[in-house]
Amino acid sequence: MKQPKIVALDGYTLNPGDLSWEAIAAFGDFEVYDRSTAKEALVRAKEADILLLNKFVLSSELIDKLPHLKCVCITATGYNNVDLEATKARKIPVCNAVGYGTTAVAQHVFALLFALTNQVAAHHASVQQGRWSANPDFCYWLNPIEELAGKTMGIYGFGRIGQKVADLALAFDMKVLATHKHPKRDAHPKIDFVELETLFSKSDVISLHAPLSDTNYQIVNQELLAQMRPSAYLINTGRGGLIHELDLKEALLNKELAAAALDVLSVEPPPEHHPLFGIENCIITPHQAWASQAARQRLMDITAMNINAFLENKPQNVC
Repeated sequence: MKQPKIVALDGYTLNPGDLSWEAIAAFGDFEVYDRSTAKEALVRAKEADILLLNKFVLSSELIDKLPHLKCVCITATGYNNVDLEATKARKIPVCNAVGYGTTAVAQHVFALLFALTNQVAAHHASVQQGRWSANPDFCYWLNPIEELAGKTMGIYGFGRIGQKVADLALAFDMKVLATHKHPKRDAHPKIDFVELETLFSKSDVISLHAPLSDTNYQIVNQELLAQMRPSAYLINTGRGGLIHELDLKEALLNKELAAAALDVLSVEPPPEHHPLFGIENCIITPHQAWASQAARQRLMDITAMNINAFLENKPQNVC
């Protein structure tokens, strides 16, 4: 192949300026755009041999209009933004990246959990407002502080991230339950694999890590939320579509569970008046669990390896 034309259509979230594109640029004629509309992409990608995408939607209509396209590299794990039927019809490999964000996401799970149990930000704010200075005692707390030891962590989706969350939970002396497609294959002496309803009814913390599919869309709905303990927490760093958000709103307002902490929503960015905004017992962060600088560097490195493998006629990580 001649020097390939490589175009990144939405490179900003991977590299807002704190990383280098050098390893990818070395493979050919490289252009990177922070963001692209479908109309802009048609112009920008028309000569591209290799496309880099994060969340840009690559439709069959656009694929049909890109005659030079030979490979798609997704700078993410999920690939539902690419029409795979259209790429397979053209024999265009679609290569994703797996494993780059395992430690970052697991860390964020516990950052969200600590925000609920230790309430560091709320206590800091109260100190800044003068409450400690005016307090007659040397210490105080706004609400009871909870220890994780002895509580049960329930993990829905026991892939790499789910397993890392389990490791951290065990380190905090938590009990761990999980749902898993392969409980015998991945048996663990300290983890009990259970059915979904049992997971929700027996856990003090539920952490969602399953990939989104047609079979589990909005699986966390009114019926399943009703199984949760009133003292339990729901954490989602997986996909927003796993949760029926209106059902969760009602459950939170009715105190059917203690709180939710979400890093993902069903529509991103969310509408200004999202139903879960402004709810006291719901923490929301902007889909940042994956985005540590170290994780993004690993993602950049994997993407470069995917490009190199394709150019050597050995495509890897093909979806």
